[in-house]
Amino acid sequence: MSNQTDAQQTPLLQVHDLRVEFSTSQGIATAINGVDLSVSAGQSLGILGESGSGKSVTARTIMGLLDTPPARVVGGQILLEGEDLLSLPSKVRRSLNGPRMAMVFQDALSALNPVHPVGRQIGELFRVHRGYSRAAAKRAAIELMDRVKIPAASSRVNDYPHQFSGGMRQRIVIAMALALDPQLLIADEPTTALDVTVQAQILALLKEQQVERNMGLVLITHDISVVREVTDHVAVMYAGRVVEQGPTAQVLSAPRHPYTRGLAESVASEELKGSRLPAIPGSPPDLLNLPMGCSFANRCWLATEECNGRVPTLTELGESRATACFHHEEVQPYAAHSR
Repeated sequence: MSNQTDAQQTPLLQVHDLRVEFSTSQGIATAINGVDLSVSAGQSLGILGESGSGKSVTARTIMGLLDTPPARVVGGQILLEGEDLLSLPSKVRRSLNGPRMAMVFQDALSALNPVHPVGRQIGELFRVHRGYSRAAAKRAAIELMDRVKIPAASSRVNDYPHQFSGGMRQRIVIAMALALDPQLLIADEPTTALDVTVQAQILALLKEQQVERNMGLVLITHDISVVREVTDHVAVMYAGRVVEQGPTAQVLSAPRHPYTRGLAESVASEELKGSRLPAIPGSPPDLLNLPMGCSFANRCWLATEECNGRVPTLTELGESRATACFHHEEVQPYAAHSR
C-alpha cells in the first residue's frame, strides 16, 4: 500500500538544475541556467516567457532533440518516472519518444511530410511501434482523426497535408503525438499561427485529451491568456532561469516577481480599452554575457545594489509557490495594482 502511495506522489517529470550551452562563433551562450520543473500525471504546466527566455530549449532538451553540437547539456537531471533520461544511451532515449512522451510543434506544415497522405503518416506509428497491418493502421488512423475532431475522417484519411486548413493540420499533428498514448505531452507554441477562434478550439482539444488520458501536459507559450485558460501551474522563465512558479491562478493574479507582473500588465483587457498598454522597458540580456546578478535587474524598478551583485535563487513562499526575487514582498499584486 505504501509503495502505491509513493508512486502516486512521485512526479511524472522532474527537471533538476538543468543547464544547456550553445557554442557560437562569439563564445558560449548559456541558454538554460539551472532550471527546475515538475509535472505530475494529469497535471498541466505552462512555461511562460518572452522569446529567448529558454522555453523551447528546455522542451527540446527534455525530448532529447538538443543533444548534439552546437548544443550541449552541461548539468542537471531530467527524470521521467524517476529514470534519468540524460544517463540513457541515445538510441534508448529516442525509443521513448512516442510511447512515453511526445511533442507538438509550432509549425504543423513543417512537421508533416507533404508527399504522404496524413492517414499513412499517422498509421505508420502503429505499424512501426505496434506491428499493425496496413489495414489495421488505417483504421486506427481514422479513429484517432475522429478523436481529435477532424470532420469526415474516413473520407479525408487519404488527403495530403496541403489539403487541410492550418487548424486541421494542427489537429493531425496532435493526433500523431497522441497515437501511442504517451504519458507526457509537450506542446511548443501550438496555436501561434492560428486565428483566435481556431486557437481556442485547439487549446480545448489539448485540455480535453490531457484530462481524458490523465497525461502530464507541458505547454510552452508567450501568451498569458493561453496559460490562464489551459494550465494548472505555471513556470515563468527569463534569461534561461525560472523566476517564478506556482498555481496558475495565484501567480497571474498576484505575481511575486516584477517580470511576471510586467507580463501580466501588458495583456490587453476591456478595462484598458483606448489606453496605452504598459510595456517592460529595455531588452533581455545577452546570453553570451549574462550579468553578475539578477538578469532582470536592468529592467526592474525595484532593483538595488544587491540585485546587481548576486543572483537570486528560487525561494519557497508556501502553497507550492516560489520566486527568485530579493524584493518579492514589494511586488504589488497585479489585480490590486491594475485597479
